[in-house]
Amino acid sequence: MLDPDKPAETRAHAHLLEQTRARLTDGSAANPLTVTVTSENQGGFHSKISMRNHELDSDQPYGFEGTDKGPKPSELLLAALASCQEVTWRLYAEAAGITIEKISIELRGTQDLRGFMGLDEAVPAGFLHVEGDVTIESPASDEELAKLQKTVDAHCPVLDDLMRSVPVTMNLKAHGT
Repeated sequence: MLDPDKPAETRAHAHLLEQTRARLTDGSAANPLTVTVTSENQGGFHSKISMRNHELDSDQPYGFEGTDKGPKPSELLLAALASCQEVTWRLYAEAAGITIEKISIELRGTQDLRGFMGLDEAVPAGFLHVEGDVTIESPASDEELAKLQKTVDAHCPVLDDLMRSVPVTMNLKAHGT
């Protein structure tokens, strides 16, 4: 239930969760959603990525013969997880009436490049392990935050994508020159 003594921002986000749940339940929300991202190589390892009304660059660092015009793809994956965690923490905290004054996420992904370089087929091409720290400033008790973390981890979309096997189909559309 919404607490009128909470800041307006907290009440607005809590209302967002309630309203969206109601619309999903009554069928008035568009669901499922399709998220579309396009990426076009700009030469070398530099890519221009577009989504909705946003663009960003991705590139490899100078040490990997990139031009360092943006984060590398594995960094973008970690960035997506970090920002999704922050959103999910805020949304569920505010809905539960828990104040989060400040939140930050630091993630570390361990990679073994032998997989990406095709030197050892037993080594994954991507991350071997991802770990991180969620730093929160909140008047909530440790018990409240631990309970909230279980909720966040169960409902964070990007964490869910990484933790379960998501079917991915990549279709080749080759054009002759």
